[in-house]
Amino acid sequence: MSSPLAPSGSGPITDPAPLSLCAREPRVPADRLVAEMVPPPRFDSVRFSTYIPDPNQPSQTEAVRVLEGFAAGLDSGGSQGSGKRRLFGFGKAPKKAPAGPRGVYLDGGYGVGKTHLLASLWHATPAEPALKAFGTFVELTNLVGALGFQQTVQTLSGHRLLCIDEFELDDPGDTVLVSTLLGKLVDAGVALAATSNTLPGKLGEGRFAAADFLREIQGLSAHFRALRIDGEDYRHRGLPEAPPPYSDEQVTRAAHATEGASLDAFSPLLEHLARVHPSRYGALTDGIKAVCLTGVHPVPDQSTALRLVVLADRLYDREVPVLASGLPFDRLFSDEMLNGGYRKKYFRAISRLTALARDAGTLTDPR
Repeated sequence: MSSPLAPSGSGPITDPAPLSLCAREPRVPADRLVAEMVPPPRFDSVRFSTYIPDPNQPSQTEAVRVLEGFAAGLDSGGSQGSGKRRLFGFGKAPKKAPAGPRGVYLDGGYGVGKTHLLASLWHATPAEPALKAFGTFVELTNLVGALGFQQTVQTLSGHRLLCIDEFELDDPGDTVLVSTLLGKLVDAGVALAATSNTLPGKLGEGRFAAADFLREIQGLSAHFRALRIDGEDYRHRGLPEAPPPYSDEQVTRAAHATEGASLDAFSPLLEHLARVHPSRYGALTDGIKAVCLTGVHPVPDQSTALRLVVLADRLYDREVPVLASGLPFDRLFSDEMLNGGYRKKYFRAISRLTALARDAGTLTDPR
Protein backbone atom coordinates (compact mmCIF):
# COMPACT_ATOMS: atom_id res chain seq x y z
CA MET A 1 0.00 0.00 0.00
CA SER A 2 1.32 3.43 -0.85
CA SER A 3 1.86 5.99 1.89
CA PRO A 4 0.66 9.61 1.72
CA LEU A 5 3.42 11.99 0.83
CA ALA A 6 4.14 14.44 3.63
CA PRO A 7 4.35 18.01 2.31
CA SER A 8 7.58 19.85 3.02
CA GLY A 9 7.63 23.04 5.02
CA SER A 10 3.90 23.08 5.73
CA GLY A 11 3.69 21.19 9.02
CA PRO A 12 2.15 17.77 9.58
CA ILE A 13 -1.13 16.71 8.07
CA THR A 14 -3.63 16.10 10.85
CA ASP A 15 -6.71 15.18 8.81
CA PRO A 16 -7.85 11.52 8.82
CA ALA A 17 -5.85 9.26 6.53
CA PRO A 18 -7.47 8.86 3.10
CA LEU A 19 -8.44 5.54 1.55
CA SER A 20 -6.14 3.62 -0.78
CA LEU A 21 -7.05 1.71 -3.92
CA CYS A 22 -3.91 -0.37 -3.46
CA ALA A 23 -5.24 -1.69 -0.16
CA ARG A 24 -8.37 -3.09 -1.79
CA GLU A 25 -8.80 -6.60 -3.18
CA PRO A 26 -12.51 -6.83 -4.02
CA ARG A 27 -14.40 -10.05 -4.64
CA VAL A 28 -17.44 -9.80 -6.89
CA PRO A 29 -20.06 -12.58 -6.72
CA ALA A 30 -21.73 -13.64 -9.96
CA ASP A 31 -25.15 -12.40 -8.87
CA ARG A 32 -23.74 -8.89 -8.48
CA LEU A 33 -22.42 -8.99 -12.06
CA VAL A 34 -25.95 -9.75 -13.29
CA ALA A 35 -27.68 -7.23 -11.00
CA GLU A 36 -25.32 -4.45 -12.10
CA MET A 37 -26.08 -4.84 -15.82
CA VAL A 38 -27.79 -1.44 -15.89
CA PRO A 39 -26.52 1.97 -17.06
CA PRO A 40 -23.83 3.30 -14.68
CA PRO A 41 -24.51 6.29 -12.42
CA ARG A 42 -23.28 8.87 -14.94
CA PHE A 43 -25.92 7.68 -17.40
CA ASP A 44 -28.72 6.83 -14.98
CA SER A 45 -30.78 9.92 -15.80
CA VAL A 46 -29.91 10.46 -19.47
CA ARG A 47 -32.65 10.33 -22.07
CA PHE A 48 -32.92 11.03 -25.80
CA SER A 49 -34.34 14.44 -24.83
CA THR A 50 -31.16 15.29 -22.88
CA TYR A 51 -28.84 14.47 -25.78
CA ILE A 52 -27.74 17.73 -27.42
CA PRO A 53 -26.83 17.09 -31.06
CA ASP A 54 -24.13 19.20 -32.64
CA PRO A 55 -25.99 21.32 -35.23
CA ASN A 56 -23.02 20.89 -37.57
CA GLN A 57 -23.32 17.07 -37.43
CA PRO A 58 -26.67 15.92 -38.88
CA SER A 59 -25.75 12.28 -38.21
CA GLN A 60 -26.25 12.95 -34.50
CA THR A 61 -29.85 14.08 -34.96
CA GLU A 62 -30.45 11.16 -37.30
CA ALA A 63 -29.11 8.74 -34.68
CA VAL A 64 -31.65 9.97 -32.14
CA ARG A 65 -34.47 9.53 -34.66
CA VAL A 66 -33.42 5.99 -35.57
CA LEU A 67 -32.91 4.90 -31.97
CA GLU A 68 -36.25 6.31 -30.84
CA GLY A 69 -37.89 4.22 -33.58
CA PHE A 70 -35.85 1.19 -32.56
CA ALA A 71 -37.01 1.54 -28.94
CA ALA A 72 -40.63 1.99 -30.00
CA GLY A 73 -40.41 -1.28 -31.92
CA LEU A 74 -39.46 -3.16 -28.76
CA ASP A 75 -42.86 -2.83 -27.08
CA SER A 76 -44.85 -5.79 -25.82
CA GLY A 77 -46.53 -6.19 -29.16
CA GLY A 78 -43.27 -6.36 -31.10
CA SER A 79 -41.96 -9.32 -33.01
CA GLN A 80 -39.74 -10.52 -30.19
CA GLY A 81 -42.47 -12.01 -28.04
CA SER A 82 -42.55 -11.83 -24.26
CA GLY A 83 -39.14 -11.95 -22.65
CA LYS A 84 -40.73 -12.68 -19.28
CA ARG A 85 -42.55 -15.73 -20.60
CA ARG A 86 -39.33 -17.13 -22.03
CA LEU A 87 -37.42 -16.28 -18.85
CA PHE A 88 -39.63 -18.48 -16.70
CA GLY A 89 -40.06 -21.23 -19.25
CA PHE A 90 -43.60 -20.42 -20.41
CA GLY A 91 -44.51 -20.13 -24.04
CA LYS A 92 -42.14 -20.74 -26.89
CA ALA A 93 -39.19 -18.73 -28.07
CA PRO A 94 -39.08 -17.91 -31.78
CA LYS A 95 -37.87 -20.89 -33.80
CA LYS A 96 -35.54 -18.66 -35.75
CA ALA A 97 -34.57 -15.02 -35.76
CA PRO A 98 -36.41 -12.62 -38.05
CA ALA A 99 -34.69 -11.78 -41.32
CA GLY A 100 -32.22 -8.91 -41.35
CA PRO A 101 -30.14 -7.36 -38.55
CA ARG A 102 -31.53 -7.77 -35.04
CA GLY A 103 -29.61 -4.87 -33.61
CA VAL A 104 -28.18 -1.42 -34.08
CA TYR A 105 -24.49 -0.57 -33.90
CA LEU A 106 -23.36 2.98 -33.06
CA ASP A 107 -20.02 3.71 -34.69
CA GLY A 108 -18.14 6.92 -34.10
CA GLY A 109 -15.16 8.59 -32.50
CA TYR A 110 -14.73 9.03 -28.77
CA GLY A 111 -16.82 11.73 -27.12
CA VAL A 112 -19.68 11.97 -29.64
CA GLY A 113 -22.24 10.73 -27.10
CA LYS A 114 -22.58 7.05 -28.08
CA THR A 115 -22.87 5.82 -24.50
CA HIS A 116 -25.44 8.55 -23.76
CA LEU A 117 -27.52 7.32 -26.69
CA LEU A 118 -27.10 3.66 -25.76
CA ALA A 119 -28.23 4.32 -22.19
CA SER A 120 -31.13 6.42 -23.51
CA LEU A 121 -32.19 3.45 -25.62
CA TRP A 122 -32.11 1.22 -22.53
CA HIS A 123 -34.27 3.70 -20.60
CA ALA A 124 -36.70 4.16 -23.52
CA THR A 125 -37.24 0.45 -24.12
CA PRO A 126 -40.67 -0.43 -22.69
CA ALA A 127 -39.66 -3.33 -20.49
CA GLU A 128 -38.99 -3.69 -16.78
CA PRO A 129 -35.29 -3.42 -15.85
CA ALA A 130 -35.00 -7.16 -15.20
CA LEU A 131 -35.75 -7.81 -18.88
CA LYS A 132 -33.07 -5.56 -20.36
CA ALA A 133 -29.33 -5.55 -19.76
CA PHE A 134 -26.60 -2.92 -20.16
CA GLY A 135 -22.88 -3.52 -19.82
CA THR A 136 -19.52 -2.98 -21.42
CA PHE A 137 -18.00 -5.61 -23.67
CA VAL A 138 -15.54 -6.47 -20.89
CA GLU A 139 -18.38 -6.90 -18.41
CA LEU A 140 -20.21 -9.21 -20.83
CA THR A 141 -17.20 -11.49 -21.29
CA ASN A 142 -16.62 -11.43 -17.52
CA LEU A 143 -20.22 -12.54 -17.02
CA VAL A 144 -19.57 -15.55 -19.22
CA GLY A 145 -16.47 -16.33 -17.17
CA ALA A 146 -18.44 -16.13 -13.92
CA LEU A 147 -21.60 -17.99 -14.96
CA GLY A 148 -20.35 -20.24 -17.72
CA PHE A 149 -21.48 -20.05 -21.33
CA GLN A 150 -24.72 -22.03 -21.09
CA GLN A 151 -25.91 -20.24 -17.95
CA THR A 152 -25.16 -16.86 -19.54
CA VAL A 153 -27.22 -17.81 -22.59
CA GLN A 154 -30.07 -18.96 -20.34
CA THR A 155 -29.88 -15.80 -18.20
CA LEU A 156 -29.86 -13.34 -21.10
CA SER A 157 -32.22 -15.20 -23.45
CA GLY A 158 -35.20 -13.96 -21.49
CA HIS A 159 -34.25 -10.33 -22.05
CA ARG A 160 -35.87 -8.03 -24.54
CA LEU A 161 -32.72 -5.95 -25.09
CA LEU A 162 -28.97 -6.33 -24.55
CA CYS A 163 -26.89 -3.14 -24.77
CA ILE A 164 -23.12 -3.59 -25.16
CA ASP A 165 -20.94 -0.52 -24.66
CA GLU A 166 -17.35 -0.25 -25.96
CA PHE A 167 -17.63 -3.29 -28.22
CA GLU A 168 -14.11 -4.34 -29.16
CA LEU A 169 -12.50 -7.65 -30.03
CA ASP A 170 -9.01 -7.90 -28.61
CA ASP A 171 -8.26 -11.58 -29.18
CA PRO A 172 -9.49 -14.61 -31.15
CA GLY A 173 -11.03 -16.24 -28.08
CA ASP A 174 -13.32 -13.26 -27.52
CA THR A 175 -14.26 -13.30 -31.20
CA VAL A 176 -15.49 -16.89 -31.18
CA LEU A 177 -17.12 -16.55 -27.75
CA VAL A 178 -19.08 -13.39 -28.51
CA SER A 179 -20.04 -14.49 -32.02
CA THR A 180 -21.55 -17.70 -30.63
CA LEU A 181 -23.22 -15.97 -27.68
CA LEU A 182 -24.87 -13.22 -29.72
CA GLY A 183 -26.02 -15.71 -32.34
CA LYS A 184 -27.84 -17.72 -29.68
CA LEU A 185 -29.37 -14.61 -28.13
CA VAL A 186 -30.61 -13.38 -31.50
CA ASP A 187 -32.15 -16.80 -32.11
CA ALA A 188 -33.95 -16.41 -28.78
CA GLY A 189 -35.40 -13.08 -29.91
CA VAL A 190 -33.14 -10.70 -27.97
CA ALA A 191 -32.58 -7.33 -29.62
CA LEU A 192 -29.01 -6.01 -29.59
CA ALA A 193 -27.48 -2.55 -29.43
CA ALA A 194 -23.78 -1.76 -29.25
CA THR A 195 -21.31 1.10 -29.39
CA SER A 196 -17.75 1.07 -30.67
CA ASN A 197 -15.08 3.14 -32.30
CA THR A 198 -14.71 0.48 -35.01
CA LEU A 199 -17.17 -0.63 -37.68
CA PRO A 200 -18.41 -4.19 -37.00
CA GLY A 201 -16.75 -5.60 -40.09
CA LYS A 202 -13.41 -4.12 -39.00
CA LEU A 203 -13.35 -5.42 -35.41
CA GLY A 204 -10.04 -6.97 -34.44
CA GLU A 205 -7.96 -5.24 -37.09
CA GLY A 206 -4.51 -4.29 -35.88
CA ARG A 207 -4.79 -6.48 -32.77
CA PHE A 208 -4.69 -10.09 -33.97
CA ALA A 209 -4.92 -12.05 -37.21
CA ALA A 210 -8.50 -10.98 -37.82
CA ALA A 211 -8.48 -12.51 -41.30
CA ASP A 212 -8.24 -15.96 -39.71
CA PHE A 213 -11.52 -15.32 -37.93
CA LEU A 214 -13.29 -13.54 -40.76
CA ARG A 215 -16.32 -15.86 -40.65
CA GLU A 216 -16.97 -15.09 -36.98
CA ILE A 217 -16.45 -11.35 -37.50
CA GLN A 218 -18.77 -11.31 -40.49
CA GLY A 219 -21.30 -13.25 -38.46
CA LEU A 220 -21.16 -10.60 -35.75
CA SER A 221 -21.53 -7.83 -38.32
CA ALA A 222 -24.65 -9.46 -39.77
CA HIS A 223 -26.48 -8.99 -36.46
CA PHE A 224 -26.26 -5.19 -36.63
CA ARG A 225 -27.35 -2.21 -38.66
CA ALA A 226 -24.41 0.19 -38.47
CA LEU A 227 -25.26 3.77 -37.58
CA ARG A 228 -22.43 6.27 -38.03
CA ILE A 229 -22.25 9.21 -35.59
CA ASP A 230 -19.86 11.99 -36.56
CA GLY A 231 -18.62 14.86 -34.45
CA GLU A 232 -15.97 16.14 -32.08
CA ASP A 233 -15.47 15.17 -28.45
CA TYR A 234 -18.35 16.78 -26.55
CA ARG A 235 -16.42 16.51 -23.28
CA HIS A 236 -14.12 19.28 -24.44
CA ARG A 237 -16.38 21.15 -26.86
CA GLY A 238 -16.20 24.83 -25.90
CA LEU A 239 -14.60 24.10 -22.52
CA PRO A 240 -11.27 25.39 -21.19
CA GLU A 241 -8.24 23.14 -21.23
CA ALA A 242 -7.87 20.73 -18.36
CA PRO A 243 -5.83 22.07 -15.44
CA PRO A 244 -2.16 21.15 -15.45
CA PRO A 245 -1.06 18.60 -12.84
CA TYR A 246 -0.90 19.75 -9.25
CA SER A 247 2.04 19.32 -6.87
CA ASP A 248 2.42 16.26 -4.66
CA GLU A 249 1.70 18.45 -1.64
CA GLN A 250 -1.55 19.81 -3.09
CA VAL A 251 -2.77 16.36 -4.05
CA THR A 252 -1.90 14.91 -0.65
CA ARG A 253 -3.58 17.72 1.27
CA ALA A 254 -6.70 17.49 -0.91
CA ALA A 255 -6.90 13.74 -0.29
CA HIS A 256 -6.76 14.26 3.49
CA ALA A 257 -9.32 17.06 3.35
CA THR A 258 -11.84 15.25 1.11
CA GLU A 259 -14.11 12.70 2.74
CA GLY A 260 -14.11 9.44 0.80
CA ALA A 261 -11.01 10.30 -1.24
CA SER A 262 -8.30 7.77 -2.04
CA LEU A 263 -4.60 8.56 -2.22
CA ASP A 264 -2.09 6.40 -4.09
CA ALA A 265 1.24 6.79 -5.82
CA PHE A 266 0.85 6.02 -9.51
CA SER A 267 3.46 3.27 -9.87
CA PRO A 268 2.16 1.11 -7.00
CA LEU A 269 -1.38 1.55 -8.32
CA LEU A 270 -0.39 0.26 -11.76
CA GLU A 271 1.25 -2.75 -10.11
CA HIS A 272 -1.88 -3.36 -8.03
CA LEU A 273 -4.12 -3.28 -11.09
CA ALA A 274 -2.15 -6.24 -12.46
CA ARG A 275 -3.23 -8.27 -9.42
CA VAL A 276 -6.93 -7.39 -9.68
CA HIS A 277 -9.06 -8.74 -12.53
CA PRO A 278 -10.50 -5.89 -14.66
CA SER A 279 -14.02 -7.19 -13.93
CA ARG A 280 -13.46 -6.00 -10.35
CA TYR A 281 -12.31 -2.47 -11.13
CA GLY A 282 -15.82 -1.17 -10.54
CA ALA A 283 -15.89 -2.78 -7.10
CA LEU A 284 -12.38 -1.43 -6.50
CA THR A 285 -13.85 2.08 -6.58
CA ASP A 286 -16.92 1.38 -4.40
CA GLY A 287 -17.50 4.29 -2.05
CA ILE A 288 -14.63 6.35 -3.49
CA LYS A 289 -15.60 10.03 -3.88
CA ALA A 290 -12.34 11.21 -5.47
CA VAL A 291 -9.13 9.58 -6.68
CA CYS A 292 -5.89 11.37 -5.82
CA LEU A 293 -2.72 10.22 -7.56
CA THR A 294 0.88 11.32 -7.10
CA GLY A 295 3.72 10.89 -9.56
CA VAL A 296 1.76 10.18 -12.76
CA HIS A 297 4.15 9.03 -15.50
CA PRO A 298 3.92 7.30 -18.90
CA VAL A 299 2.67 3.72 -18.64
CA PRO A 300 5.48 1.26 -19.35
CA ASP A 301 3.79 -1.30 -21.58
CA GLN A 302 0.62 -2.16 -23.44
CA SER A 303 -0.81 -4.59 -20.88
CA THR A 304 -0.52 -1.93 -18.18
CA ALA A 305 -2.02 0.67 -20.51
CA LEU A 306 -5.09 -1.48 -21.28
CA ARG A 307 -5.72 -2.06 -17.57
CA LEU A 308 -5.53 1.69 -16.98
CA VAL A 309 -8.08 2.22 -19.77
CA VAL A 310 -10.56 -0.03 -17.96
CA LEU A 311 -10.01 1.81 -14.67
CA ALA A 312 -10.51 5.16 -16.43
CA ASP A 313 -13.80 3.89 -17.89
CA ARG A 314 -15.09 2.75 -14.49
CA LEU A 315 -14.10 6.05 -12.84
CA TYR A 316 -15.81 7.99 -15.62
CA ASP A 317 -18.96 5.88 -15.37
CA ARG A 318 -19.11 6.61 -11.65
CA GLU A 319 -18.28 10.32 -12.01
CA VAL A 320 -15.25 10.07 -9.71
CA PRO A 321 -12.97 13.13 -10.12
CA VAL A 322 -9.23 12.50 -10.45
CA LEU A 323 -6.67 14.87 -8.94
CA ALA A 324 -3.09 14.14 -9.96
CA SER A 325 0.51 15.28 -9.81
CA GLY A 326 3.23 14.40 -12.28
CA LEU A 327 2.70 14.40 -16.05
CA PRO A 328 -0.60 15.49 -17.67
CA PHE A 329 -2.88 12.71 -18.83
CA ASP A 330 -2.27 13.37 -22.53
CA ARG A 331 1.29 12.08 -22.00
CA LEU A 332 0.30 8.74 -20.45
CA PHE A 333 0.67 6.72 -23.64
CA SER A 334 3.64 6.53 -25.98
CA ASP A 335 3.48 7.54 -29.64
CA GLU A 336 3.75 3.87 -30.54
CA MET A 337 0.66 3.09 -28.47
CA LEU A 338 -1.28 6.03 -29.88
CA ASN A 339 -0.55 4.84 -33.40
CA GLY A 340 -1.21 1.14 -32.75
CA GLY A 341 -4.23 -1.13 -32.83
CA TYR A 342 -5.57 0.10 -29.48
CA ARG A 343 -5.18 3.80 -30.23
CA LYS A 344 -8.92 4.52 -29.99
CA LYS A 345 -9.03 3.05 -26.50
CA TYR A 346 -6.13 5.23 -25.42
CA PHE A 347 -7.63 8.39 -26.87
CA ARG A 348 -10.91 7.59 -25.10
CA ALA A 349 -9.04 7.16 -21.81
CA ILE A 350 -7.21 10.48 -22.27
CA SER A 351 -10.50 12.20 -23.05
CA ARG A 352 -12.26 10.76 -20.01
CA LEU A 353 -9.39 11.31 -17.57
CA THR A 354 -9.06 14.89 -18.78
CA ALA A 355 -12.75 15.46 -18.06
CA LEU A 356 -12.35 13.93 -14.58
CA ALA A 357 -9.29 16.09 -13.94
CA ARG A 358 -11.36 19.14 -14.78
CA ASP A 359 -14.03 17.92 -12.32
CA ALA A 360 -11.35 17.63 -9.62
CA GLY A 361 -10.50 21.34 -9.78
CA THR A 362 -12.77 22.10 -6.81
CA LEU A 363 -10.88 19.73 -4.51
CA THR A 364 -7.89 22.02 -3.96
CA ASP A 365 -7.33 25.72 -3.48
CA PRO A 366 -6.64 27.79 -6.62
CA ARG A 367 -2.97 28.22 -7.28
